[in-house]
Amino acid sequence: MAKARTVFFCQNCGAQSAKWIGRCPACGEWNTYVEEVVQKETVASTTGQWKPASTVPGGNLAKAAKSVQLGDILVEDEPRIITPDGELNRVLGGGIVPGSIILIGGEPGIGKSTLMLQIALSLKNMKVLYVSGEESEAQIKMRAERMAAGQQSGCYILTETNTQNIFRQIDQVQPNILVIDSIQTMHSTLVESGAGSVSQVRECTAEFLKFAKETSTPVLLIGHITKDGSIAGPKILEHMVDTVLQFEGDRHLSYRILRTTKNRFGSTSELGIYEMQGDGLRQVSNPSEILLSQRGESLSGMAIGATLEGNRPLLVEVQALVSPTAYGTPQRSSTGFDAKRLQMLLAVLEKRAGLRLGQHDVFLNIAGGLRLDDPALDMAVCAAVVSSLNDLPIPGNVCLAAEVGLSGEIRAVSRLDQRLAEAEKLGFREMYVSQFNGKGLDLARFGLKVQAVSRLDEVLNGLFG
Repeated sequence: MAKARTVFFCQNCGAQSAKWIGRCPACGEWNTYVEEVVQKETVASTTGQWKPASTVPGGNLAKAAKSVQLGDILVEDEPRIITPDGELNRVLGGGIVPGSIILIGGEPGIGKSTLMLQIALSLKNMKVLYVSGEESEAQIKMRAERMAAGQQSGCYILTETNTQNIFRQIDQVQPNILVIDSIQTMHSTLVESGAGSVSQVRECTAEFLKFAKETSTPVLLIGHITKDGSIAGPKILEHMVDTVLQFEGDRHLSYRILRTTKNRFGSTSELGIYEMQGDGLRQVSNPSEILLSQRGESLSGMAIGATLEGNRPLLVEVQALVSPTAYGTPQRSSTGFDAKRLQMLLAVLEKRAGLRLGQHDVFLNIAGGLRLDDPALDMAVCAAVVSSLNDLPIPGNVCLAAEVGLSGEIRAVSRLDQRLAEAEKLGFREMYVSQFNGKGLDLARFGLKVQAVSRLDEVLNGLFG
């Protein structure tokens, strides 16, 4: 019997080495190499000859590949699978592509399994095989009953972690969509290492990838994340799949955000918003109303900014708190906004607007748990800081959308018409924009007053006099 071979793998990037290395030459991380068995011992056949272990998942999935000229390839316009979840369809670029493999990650308890089970139960006239390596059949049944969809006959549940057994069930059920919960719990007998190891995650993903491409069956993988928020396992896992979705939000709050970090079939700038309820996740079709619904009387330190997430305009509440510092060095803290950009805007306010913020702590928050990097929020951030510093509220019907430069100039932003239309729909009566945005845009057709400005001091004078 042949001797099993061991190789050292980097747990961060998946690089391999014949011996242990202190620092990975591929990613530069220290102490990430672990030893794993990568080749199963071969078994002698009845004829006395040695045969290597098969690496083809599913006995009837293997087929010979041959080279084809590019001009001879026939491209069929295969329609996407449109799910009843409009938010998921938007994030994926119009629906699930047949034969694609999608990885969705997020913190524990955020709702990954709930979202996938909800999708599996809502697909009518389609067979969905939901494979769970973390929950029992009774647990999944109870969750389905909470969603009031427990009688859906098109969803098959399988509690299994061995990929060879999973593919045997796939041959019997012949599903239209396969859901794996989660990829870190799967293990293949072709690799002699524990579930969740680098080699197991890579081998299991490769088997599901081969199945998806050869049968045109979409595969949805649920993945764990590490403490720093990245997908657990080797970095090659994200390179192997077609789409990587990130489910974000505070599990103690009700709102969840679904965004894509990689998408071979659509844009990576789309955003989906859900609300976690007792019977599952509810789609939020108009997130601006949700994000602004808790506004009461006008208070200082609050400003409304118009931003874009993908093709979706959003109106968000920017909250700032400026207070005298109790220590020698003032604090600068931001939640949902780039801290370095906040430092830059504070320097602009000191230099160009004459404000004295060196002895004040500044805290900034984007309400609703969103994380935004749109420069169009610069003007709203500056207005909120000045409002809190002077304890002067900004009128509740005023919205702002413009970038602030280092010299205090107000710069234009993209797709201003969509921002204006969203502000008008939500009842705002006045909006501050850059005067350079007026070129080629008929501002008179909008039902709100547009204040076109060129300098930051003009904005502050208009808001606070």
